[in-house]
Amino acid sequence: MASSNKALRHTHTKMSRPEKKQRTEEYILYYWPEIPGRGEYVRLALEYAGIPYTEQHDLSALSEPAKIGTPPHFAPPALQLPSGRVLSQTAAILHHIAPRCGLAGSHGNKLNVLTSEGRAALCALASEADGELELERAEEERSAVSQLTLTALDWSDEAHNVHHPVGSALYYEDQKPEAARAADGFRKSRIPRFLGYFESVLAANPATKGGKDGAARTYLVGAQTTVADLVLFQVVDGVLFAFPRRMAQLKKGAKYKNVFALHHRVKGEKGIKEYIASGRRLPFGMGLYRDYEELDGEDEDE
Repeated sequence: MASSNKALRHTHTKMSRPEKKQRTEEYILYYWPEIPGRGEYVRLALEYAGIPYTEQHDLSALSEPAKIGTPPHFAPPALQLPSGRVLSQTAAILHHIAPRCGLAGSHGNKLNVLTSEGRAALCALASEADGELELERAEEERSAVSQLTLTALDWSDEAHNVHHPVGSALYYEDQKPEAARAADGFRKSRIPRFLGYFESVLAANPATKGGKDGAARTYLVGAQTTVADLVLFQVVDGVLFAFPRRMAQLKKGAKYKNVFALHHRVKGEKGIKEYIASGRRLPFGMGLYRDYEELDGEDEDE
């Protein structure tokens, strides 16, 4: 009996051993074809950094642990990392890859553990006399970038919910009266609220305070582009598409000049400029941002 129990224990150990994943240099983005959607936020980060990636439009494996690993994923976008691990949720993906892409801030970029060079630099930093303080500063800056990224994604979600206020499983035509009411509040209150918030963030950034009087301040954190800048660019671009009349009205004057200047700057950034010119960037249409003329209009701010 003792030898039988020993055999059972040995068999159990072999069966529970996790499958070893092969490391590659490839990133694979799982997302729907034909729409930019939430996958575009991840694309922008990779395009900015010049990191090659491919896309997988068959999403059936995402919910199957035997194929995709654990935990399974609720919905795309999902990104397969060079390690073979797959992450989902837009904000989580961006938080993870931001240092690797040079998009976590000047301090936050030091937390890059996705390349051998980054890991070596991080180990060297940890051994320095003030290494602990610098690591703390890096984590704080990276988290500040994520905070602003999440707020911009909140704006994105609200823009989507305007045309689908009752339920995402319903067609727009099934909820037009409710969408008209949602659009009224979004145009009058929520668009100015988000623009005003990000304008205040840009104006308060101490890293860009030394510019000439009247010069635009176009970085949310520090004095270099972060994933928060890229996400805000995409959201502003989407809201400009979906609510062109209201945004043209709000763009007049200088109340939100820094936000619109950030949008203009990012559009011309290296990596982003080439991506747009390549024709690979998918146009807005029937995704998060939709141009329904009856939902747009000029309004007085609440």
